[in-house]
Amino acid sequence: MTLPETAPARGGARPDTTSLYFANLAYPAIAAAAASDPPTVLFFPVGSTEPHGPHSPLCTDPVISLGMCERACLRLRDDPELRGLILPLLPYGVTRYTASFGGAIHVREETLHALVVDVCRSLLDQGFRHVVLVNNHFEPEHVQTLHRAADDVERERGAVVGYLDLTRKERATRLTEEFRRGECHAGRYETSLVLADRPELVDRGTMVSLAYVPVNLAQVIAQGMKEFTEMGLESAYCGSPAEATAEEGEESFAVLTEMLVELARELVRGTGGRDRSGLFGRV
Repeated sequence: MTLPETAPARGGARPDTTSLYFANLAYPAIAAAAASDPPTVLFFPVGSTEPHGPHSPLCTDPVISLGMCERACLRLRDDPELRGLILPLLPYGVTRYTASFGGAIHVREETLHALVVDVCRSLLDQGFRHVVLVNNHFEPEHVQTLHRAADDVERERGAVVGYLDLTRKERATRLTEEFRRGECHAGRYETSLVLADRPELVDRGTMVSLAYVPVNLAQVIAQGMKEFTEMGLESAYCGSPAEATAEEGEESFAVLTEMLVELARELVRGTGGRDRSGLFGRV
C-alpha cells in the first residue's frame, strides 16, 4: 500500500500541493527555503503501519498526519510570518499492541529515536531551525520515544523540536467526544478522518456492520494491558466506526490544523511550539 504525495479533492478541485513537499523540490529551492524570510517550518509526518480494524487501512495514522501537514502548509502559503514544507513521511513506529493481527510493522524504540534525531540533526546542519513532529500513532512507548528524541536534539543543539501531543488533555478537549473518551483507535474519529482524505481506502460495507466497542484505551493502558485482544479490541478497533462520516472528518481536520498552525507560530516566535508529555507518554 502506498500513499500519494497529495490528498484527494475536498469538495471541489484539489489545489496544487506539489511544491509543498520537501522531496519534490530541487536543491536550490531547499537552500532558498533554509534562508527564507519569513522562515520555513518543516512538518515531519509520523505514523505507523498497523491494523486499524477490518475496515480501515494499515496507513490510517500516516493518512491523518499527512492530511494535517498538507492543510497547514496550504493555510501558510501566503502567511507573512512563516511558510511550511512537508518532509518525507515516516510510516513506521513502535507498535507492539497490534502484534496478534496481520500487517503490523514494528520498529524498536532505539531505531525510531535514532532516525528522528538524525533527521533533525541533518536539517539543522542545513540551516533549518524549525521542525515539527506531526504524529497520530499514540502507543505510549512510541509517543515517549518521540518526546525523548525531541529532548535530545534540544539538549544537543539548543533548537526546540516542535511536537503537537494530542494525548494531552488540553488538546483532546478540542476534539470529538469519542476521542475524549479514549475510544479512538479506528473508531468514528479516525475512520472519519480517512473518509475525508482517502475514502477509497475504507471498506464501507464492513464499516457499517461493525458494533460499538466501548474500550477506553487510556484506562486499560493505565491498568498495564499491552495487547489489543487483552484490552477487548478483538477486531483491532474500538469506538463506533459505523458512525463515521467524511463531514466529521473534515471538521476534525479543521481543528487539528488550527492546533498545528498555532503551535508552528509559537515555535517561530520562540514562545513555545513543544507540547510536553501527555497521558500516553507516561509509561
